[in-house]
Amino acid sequence: MTDVASDEVRLAAEIERLKAEFPKTRELYREVCALMFFRHGITPTANRLYQLVRRGSMSTPTAVLSEFWATLREKSRVRIEHADLPEELQGAAGELIGALWTRATAAAQASLEALRLEVEDARRAAEGATAAVRTDLAHTEVALEQRTAALLTAQVRIQELEQAQAAAAATRGALEAELAREREAGGERETALTQARAEFAAERDRLRASAELAETRWQAAEKRAQLEIERERTANARLQRDAEAATQRAARTEDSARAEIQALQAQLGDLRHQVGMLEGRLDALRSTREARVPEWEQGAATAAAKPLRAARKTGRKA
Repeated sequence: MTDVASDEVRLAAEIERLKAEFPKTRELYREVCALMFFRHGITPTANRLYQLVRRGSMSTPTAVLSEFWATLREKSRVRIEHADLPEELQGAAGELIGALWTRATAAAQASLEALRLEVEDARRAAEGATAAVRTDLAHTEVALEQRTAALLTAQVRIQELEQAQAAAAATRGALEAELAREREAGGERETALTQARAEFAAERDRLRASAELAETRWQAAEKRAQLEIERERTANARLQRDAEAATQRAARTEDSARAEIQALQAQLGDLRHQVGMLEGRLDALRSTREARVPEWEQGAATAAAKPLRAARKTGRKA
């Protein structure tokens, strides 16, 4: 594998040198044909020439390659000149050696074509495997995006519940403050009522010795005071009940919000775990694809190197 890579590097460097020496496209293609065939033992093809030179159109390397093979066949006809051989035998021997050279070249080209087909099959198989990996990778990315969207939705819901919990806590604080103010006001009323009772008792003691009319007025005043007391007690009890009910509602709201937040946090943990698994699977698929590409390329290069070496040996023997 290292030898093949170094040969390719040397071939590319020599072609770059030829580009500077031969600015004309057809002359450059002709020199590259000779370089590949005679110096590196590589059978040139139109596609290979165009990939290496990258000048003109595809018809140019095709025409130059045809001229190269025609010239090579012409020059490969060996003329055997010997005083003891008739002229007919000299021509026949030359034609025989030329035919052998043509057959050897055709065999090398057939071997190279078989190698090209084998490399093409390997390339197609590698492309199919790569497409399958890409499809699986796309499915994984879609699942990851869906899980990420669910995770974001859960986070938004948690923020909303936290805001609702804060609002409930603020409402409860306001109710507790109102209840404290009502209790303070009730205490003040109880104090005033106690003072009123004391004053009323003193007034009652002073008027006890008075006439029946004063007793009747006192009884009426006491009744009015009792009614006021009952009204104050009733109002205080109602305020106490309202405050307790509001406190219970706020506590229930807070408990419900806390339970929902806990459930969403558990769901958020599951989603994060699933996202982590999907990301791990995505990384594994990417690593598998990156690890297999060099193996496919190495296999294709190894398969290509064997017939090339065989063609090179055949060319040298011929």
